[in-house]
Amino acid sequence: MVFLAAQVLPGDVGRRVLGPFADQASVDALNKQLGTDRPLITQYWDWISSFVTGDLGESIRNRPVSDVLFDPMVSSGKLALLAFVIVVPLAIAGGVVAAMNEGSFRDRLISVGGLSATAIPEFVWAVFFILIFALGLGLFPTTAQFPDGSSVFTQLKYLLLPSLCLVCVLFGYIARMARAGTIEALDADYTRTAILKGLPQRTVIRRHVLRNSLLPTIAVVATQAGYLIGGLVIIEVIFNYNGIGQTLARAATQKDIPVLQSGVLLVGIVYLVATLIADILYSVLNPRVRLGAAE
Repeated sequence: MVFLAAQVLPGDVGRRVLGPFADQASVDALNKQLGTDRPLITQYWDWISSFVTGDLGESIRNRPVSDVLFDPMVSSGKLALLAFVIVVPLAIAGGVVAAMNEGSFRDRLISVGGLSATAIPEFVWAVFFILIFALGLGLFPTTAQFPDGSSVFTQLKYLLLPSLCLVCVLFGYIARMARAGTIEALDADYTRTAILKGLPQRTVIRRHVLRNSLLPTIAVVATQAGYLIGGLVIIEVIFNYNGIGQTLARAATQKDIPVLQSGVLLVGIVYLVATLIADILYSVLNPRVRLGAAE
């Protein structure tokens, strides 16, 4: 689908590479060299047959696609990992606190506040954070692109603001799922039995409630992996960060189809791997799944 959509984008690959003042003969020769003058089905088959053998092909800039995508994938991975490290424990803790105080002001504050933050687009959060914390208070840089050779702490300083934008967008959804799972676990028979046995509340929450309430939350967290890796276009553009999102956007505007389709497919693979990991964790936390598979 991405391959076909890229074909209908206006513009000629050879013309984009050589510029508007190049003669048509040179443009045609470059298109022939790049193979963009061949039938679409031939171009697609050549690409997909090479992809499965690990050959991502050549960019229109005469660079291996793997080299073009490697650094942006690593950069987006750093940003996504930092956002995950912040939002997952924060959202789970918020959901548990809201469930433990169901119907109270604290519950409404976490639930309504989280959903309101989720409803605000990430680019709005980005502009807000840049105006307040970067330009106003001067606590953080306006860009996320840290200098080469920066230490871990310097990289964290550059990546914190864009990560907080993602945290604001993801917090409400994950916290809501954690809250719903916790409420269901609190009403379960095993929880009441543990309480009647005289176990401390902290032990009941840790051993019985959290283990079962996190099951639906794990699936929700896994579905966000694809977004964090491939849906960061706006954040990466605003913060001038050379990640996979901005790389794919640039490839689309330049009609660099090998980079575009390989990048999208790699993002899809990341999403599938994250979902597989979530299924494995689900079976580890839920013995009934393992027993059902064994039967």
